[in-house]
Amino acid sequence: MAKYRQSLPQMQGGLFLSDGGMETTFIFHDGLELPHFASFVLLANEAGRAHLKAYYESYLAIARGRGVGFVLDSATWRANPDWGAKLGYGPDALRAANQASIRVLEELRSGWETPSMPCVISGAIGPRGDGYKAGFMGAVEAQDYHSAQIAAFADSAADMVAAYTLSNVEEAIGVALAAKEHDMPCAISFTVETDGRLVTGRSLREAVEIVDDETGGAPLYYMINCAHPTHFEQALEAGEGWIKRVHGVRANASARSHAELDESEVLDEGDPADLGRRYQALRRNFPGMRILGGCCGTDHRHVAAVCEACLAPTALSA
Repeated sequence: MAKYRQSLPQMQGGLFLSDGGMETTFIFHDGLELPHFASFVLLANEAGRAHLKAYYESYLAIARGRGVGFVLDSATWRANPDWGAKLGYGPDALRAANQASIRVLEELRSGWETPSMPCVISGAIGPRGDGYKAGFMGAVEAQDYHSAQIAAFADSAADMVAAYTLSNVEEAIGVALAAKEHDMPCAISFTVETDGRLVTGRSLREAVEIVDDETGGAPLYYMINCAHPTHFEQALEAGEGWIKRVHGVRANASARSHAELDESEVLDEGDPADLGRRYQALRRNFPGMRILGGCCGTDHRHVAAVCEACLAPTALSA
């Protein structure tokens, strides 16, 4: 049974961490092969599951050491029908993989959670296509497409679902409606280009407001991920209603564009300390941003730096 589905602790205040760039860590640091950038293939055997657990534990140790909460996102960003088909997974196998990912997180929560460190289990959803390119689905088609993965999470111990690296509002609307259909709390996380806009040209404000209007405010909250803070800082305006709906950031380590990162054969790890200071500034200006992690190029060092900076005595000072 889901522990927090009816009352998610991150909505009650406090700082929550999440992990970093799972796929880039496995490929560039651990030397693993992830076909089509899919981490969920590691769930197929005990060695892969052990590797996943060790990865999560490096982050859980940071959260426990500082007494903050943690959002455990499953390794299922690619575990949807089109990407699954490329990897030889049919509908039944995909459902099994999605639910196996949640069981791994259940085991971790049972061993790591403390009263000062609530651990929320989140079923991670990725875009149907390439998160760096404009999508091609309408909202109704997107709702139908993502429904099976969300249904698998609804029938597990997942407390919520979170859709990452979405680049168009139609797919976000579809995910939010599918989550609503299955009574699952959901978060929607957009990715932006270096100009702070979605690849479709919409602003973050437009994206959040349109999704809220079209779904009756179905998403529990919004996030920004897979972009460097320098790409989206200028798009955020304190005091505006929409920004109060944005509760999380999972930034890239690198300030390079998506196109540059796609063409790079080496990992740009950026500067963890600088990233921490940028998160600190975001938290100072937008204290509602309390779910903090990383995306491409980040690892436990970046998340630790973010945590230390945001818990510093001056982090939320005026």
